[in-house]
Amino acid sequence: MTRLRRPTSLLASLLAILIGGWLAMAAAPVRAQEAAPTIGPASTERITAELVSMTASATPGSTLVLAVRQDIEPGWHTYWRNPGDSGGATTLDWSLPDGWAAGDIVWPLPERQPLSGLMNYGYSDVVYLPVPITVPADAAPGEVLNLSVTALFLVCSAEMCVPDELTLGLRLPVGAADRTPLETRHASAIQAVLQSSPRPAGLTARIARADDGGLTLAVTGDAVQGPEGPGPVYFFPFEGGIIDHAAPQTGTWGPEGLSLTLTAGGKVRAGGLTGPVAGVITTGQGAFEIVANPGPVPDGVSGGGALQTDEGAGPVGFTLPALVQAALLALVGGLILNLMPCVFPILAMKAAALARAAHEPREARRDGLMFLAGVLVTFLLLAGLMLGLRAAGESVGWGFQLQSPVVVLSLSLLTLAVGLNLSGVYHMGQSLQGLGETRLSRLPGGTGAFFTGVLAVAVAAPCTAPFMAAALGAALIMPWPAALIVFLMLGLGLALPFVVVAFSPALLARLPRPGAWMDRMKGLLAFPMYATALWLAWVAARQAGSEVLALGLIAGLMLALALWLWGARQAGAGRWTLIFGGLSLVAMVAALALVGRMEPATSNQAAASADAGSQAGVWSEEAVAAAQAEGRPVLVNFTADWCVTCKINERVALSSGQVREALEETNAVYLVGDWTVRDPAITRELERHGRSGVPLYLLYAPGTDAPRVLPQLLTPGLVAEAIRDTGS
Repeated sequence: MTRLRRPTSLLASLLAILIGGWLAMAAAPVRAQEAAPTIGPASTERITAELVSMTASATPGSTLVLAVRQDIEPGWHTYWRNPGDSGGATTLDWSLPDGWAAGDIVWPLPERQPLSGLMNYGYSDVVYLPVPITVPADAAPGEVLNLSVTALFLVCSAEMCVPDELTLGLRLPVGAADRTPLETRHASAIQAVLQSSPRPAGLTARIARADDGGLTLAVTGDAVQGPEGPGPVYFFPFEGGIIDHAAPQTGTWGPEGLSLTLTAGGKVRAGGLTGPVAGVITTGQGAFEIVANPGPVPDGVSGGGALQTDEGAGPVGFTLPALVQAALLALVGGLILNLMPCVFPILAMKAAALARAAHEPREARRDGLMFLAGVLVTFLLLAGLMLGLRAAGESVGWGFQLQSPVVVLSLSLLTLAVGLNLSGVYHMGQSLQGLGETRLSRLPGGTGAFFTGVLAVAVAAPCTAPFMAAALGAALIMPWPAALIVFLMLGLGLALPFVVVAFSPALLARLPRPGAWMDRMKGLLAFPMYATALWLAWVAARQAGSEVLALGLIAGLMLALALWLWGARQAGAGRWTLIFGGLSLVAMVAALALVGRMEPATSNQAAASADAGSQAGVWSEEAVAAAQAEGRPVLVNFTADWCVTCKINERVALSSGQVREALEETNAVYLVGDWTVRDPAITRELERHGRSGVPLYLLYAPGTDAPRVLPQLLTPGLVAEAIRDTGS
């Protein structure tokens, strides 16, 4: 006789199928970049680069300044001409018209980036690499030329490095020789780099081996003299291996200059000083190129006082206070997450389960701890997957899994299965002999509590509670052990109220005793689950179209049939129910597989339709810049269809008459960035403001670059007042 499969094994198999599709879609590879030159910005998951010009045209017989602009993702960096202990410098391969010639990169002063006992030199955030271009005298005015460069960036994070090659293009006209060309919007930024970049300053430098095997660098000249010393000092060599980059630099100063003590690098220890050492020395007066010839240290550079060395470094790593602060914010955010509407159906189920066990304290404590375990394990898995994808170069944040239609439909099917269980279509954890009992059908004991915790985290992903965004944004730039601590604290906050109740006999005693009311509550709680399933199916349709919705409905029908057949089998029906139930599950998985092969819709396509009437526009950096250039306030709403908090804010506040009137009074521009489908540009903007997910509301006042960040829970009066404040 064939043994029946345990109900818990059936649920485990179903979860394995759903989570397997989830992981497969989330880890889908990024498409390769096109090799043809890209006019305008070109992006990978780690960096956006663009070839820009200081002037709007080239003048015959002059020097044109072009620049490669890098916009580097948070947590990643590129490298200076000497990368330090690891890495590789950016290289540029130019394709220019005949007679045109590219000079060397004018390297901005790098950041110091310490990492695990090493010291690298590089750049983060936004940086321009200017290059002088010689324009021939016979260039024909009025001609529009195609200029291009192939840039090879080594882009690294604390865990890995990825070589990114982008071919960048620029169409530039040749102007008249007797007219001054107009400047572009990048002119001031490029000019700032040219003015602050290291330059020769007539300094004299000597370098010598010290008795202890180290190096002494002596620099004399006006830029390092003064009655109060040269200020903070640091030496960046152009060549690697000359000094130990991670070692501290100390020294003294005197009336003629300074003497800097350096730790010799591998090249010097192996063969001694074989020639001049070139590099950049920074002082309180600026950064200067020097060439230090081997020779004795001159007088007048020591004895006057201890040298103040510049110990500043780039933003790598984290501090313990920052971790403690992020962990506490995550704990508070998790507690508030219990009040968010997307979590309510699951937590109502848990409350009913606690009520059932209220007068069995040992069972209540066990269920509370197992619910906590389910929450923490699921948060840990989600956080590990997200951090792993980010380390592999993916631009993902909190809620990233809901940007995949397969994951969204899988969650829809899971909530449908829970709803059918609550409606009594099938039973979990109940023997055939016990089907006549009236007790609440649920998974057996601790197993049911554990999977309730798993489900709570799964449906909590669309929500972002106050304090939670700041905590997760901080976690994404921390080392992975610290980031996992923050995520675990978030899970602890979500589960803590139920653990407290489970371990509080006085609170448990106040709960009503089990009875017929629990069966009625069970049936009532099925309807929020059905509503959640329908909402998730709608989100999938918004992401990928009506065909995906049709396949999702087919998958839901097949799952419902399979579970009804399973319930019939529990009631004593024949073996044929198992066969048809298995076929129904196969059909459901096939429908999900077809969805996985479909191309998601382009993000931001329907973004402008949700709020504030029909006057909303699609967010982009260019749209914000254009509105600011007109002197208009800008309200930006970063949202997603799967974000319940976003939808409530849009319905209650952003689409209200008060907000519409405020937008009209101030002539403000309203822009929407839709993150329903993955959009790297929106991900970068979220991270730029310390967020890992939506919602995010930014309000730009005219003439200001930094926006005001509005709260995550909005009211019409709050938004309207903030908009009017920008116009006053």
